[in-house]
Amino acid sequence: MGYFERQIQGVVDQILDDYQTGRDIDQLDIFRHPDRELMVALIGKLRRIVFPGYFRDKSYNFYNARHSQSMLIEDVIFDLTGQIGLVLQGTGLEAQVAQERAKVLCVEFFRRIPAVRALVDTDLQAAYDGDPAATGKDEVIFSYPGLFAITVYRLAHELYALGVPMLPRMMTEHAHSVTGIDIHPGASIGSHFFIDHGTGIVIGQTTVIGENVKIYQGVTLGALSTRGGQRLKGVRRHPTIEDNVTIYAGASILGGDTVIGHDCVIGSNAFITRSIAPGTTVSIKHQELQFKTRKPADLTVISKDPE
Repeated sequence: MGYFERQIQGVVDQILDDYQTGRDIDQLDIFRHPDRELMVALIGKLRRIVFPGYFRDKSYNFYNARHSQSMLIEDVIFDLTGQIGLVLQGTGLEAQVAQERAKVLCVEFFRRIPAVRALVDTDLQAAYDGDPAATGKDEVIFSYPGLFAITVYRLAHELYALGVPMLPRMMTEHAHSVTGIDIHPGASIGSHFFIDHGTGIVIGQTTVIGENVKIYQGVTLGALSTRGGQRLKGVRRHPTIEDNVTIYAGASILGGDTVIGHDCVIGSNAFITRSIAPGTTVSIKHQELQFKTRKPADLTVISKDPE
């Protein structure tokens, strides 16, 4: 073995020895945890179940749509049951008990799919009605990141409500990575929810949002402070947004005691940490803009070298 090979072997041994310290990051059994890539694939399949005529799996060449959808649903039930079983084992359940519990939870989740689809249909209508740039609902389904993030959230929220650990957060964090829209699966969101543009939106775990709410990019519905860390688990930290509220770009609404009353309009870049009465418009007064005109001598003249 040459010098370089010995150096490589030494590095490998050093890293392998580092795995033996007993930390959480030292686990080597990859089959103890859910498969992130499989969960991402399941999101795509669930999306085809929600929108059966829009996202066809090219591996299915059947002319009978009912038959192909039946195969798709059974395929997702099988894989999702396995993933739920794995995360339940992580809570301390024995493997067989976890798998049996996973079957019950997965069937109940799929029983809720029609209700999820009914809510998504209202979100689709809200997006179309609320955006004059939308040419049709097909465009919204295919191209609007807000509807994608909301759809994934609504699916993940049902798993969260059923007590399934980890997987709901994996789902919404995938949507976050794709769209820039961060919706915690624990949030409670009513019908006709519209996110316009969407990049940079944060909706925290204990947020409650009513019906017919519209929010723009950069909005934060967050906590006043998370310095308490795990001691704040289960504590209401995020605001309540009542029905028919519009929140414009860059606004931050913080705190578990903060309630934005129905029919309010929150202007861009507002920073709110207390409740607002129904029907109120909140805006920043006399925002100062400064303009400075440079003199010709201050301008840099860019000349082109002669050819």
